[in-house]
Amino acid sequence: MKLLPQIQVEGGAEWLARTATQCLIDEARLSPKPGLVDSRGNGAHDDLTLALMERSARSLTPTFQALALQSWQRPADIALRQTVGRLGREGEQQMMAATQGVNTHRGAIWALGLLVSAVAMSGGSANAHAVAATAAELAKLPDAAAPKVFSKGLRATHRYRVPGAREEAQQGFPHIIQRALPQLRLSRLSGSSETCARLDALMAIMTSLTDTCVLSRAGMEGLDAMQDGARTVLKAGGTAQPAGQSALAELDRQMLALNASPGGAADLLAATLFLDRIDTPYLQH
Repeated sequence: MKLLPQIQVEGGAEWLARTATQCLIDEARLSPKPGLVDSRGNGAHDDLTLALMERSARSLTPTFQALALQSWQRPADIALRQTVGRLGREGEQQMMAATQGVNTHRGAIWALGLLVSAVAMSGGSANAHAVAATAAELAKLPDAAAPKVFSKGLRATHRYRVPGAREEAQQGFPHIIQRALPQLRLSRLSGSSETCARLDALMAIMTSLTDTCVLSRAGMEGLDAMQDGARTVLKAGGTAQPAGQSALAELDRQMLALNASPGGAADLLAATLFLDRIDTPYLQH
């Protein structure tokens, strides 16, 4: 593969970082999302606000840029996996500094960080399916420097014996490739607004994701309510239809009553928006 001039590499890395950041902001602002922070309010959270989510997203731009630069036209190997892991952990520290210690985007750093690296590995131009497959190669490799601590998400995967964010990435992000992206594009083609298309994509993820954020806060009752509620929204024709809007409002009430927030689904929606954007090479934007 022909190596690109450095100025083109730097421009590509900068575009990927800006795009990833914007996708996090777009996800945070999307409304109305059940149980999640959005432009209406804080959802099921007492420690998060939209302003905090946006500040967190912007604090990650340098991390995404560093990931892209370090991954540019490199193969998936242990050395790159360890570099990606180190940069991700440094990004997490920057995020925590920006939010005064509130975990806003730890899951998104994992998902979007892998995807940003995967685009860069292809030289900045690849379709969503290829990028997800490359990210899976990277996610399957061991990172010896990874801390041996159990996050809330990991504890939930072990307690309930379900797959979590790690498995989602290692399998090539099936909730994005098989569910969210097709739904996003189908809803657009059906004449839905961009807001409704994105909400429908979120519902498509929530129909079957074992969201460890929900499991941690509300157990299997919360997870079942999330999945059933999301299916009801889509069966009603999606969020562009009055029946779908009513079902979405009911799901929001249930999530708030259970103190459940589908943060894992939100992370995957941001990643979906990113893959949707990179289906066209950055130089064409």
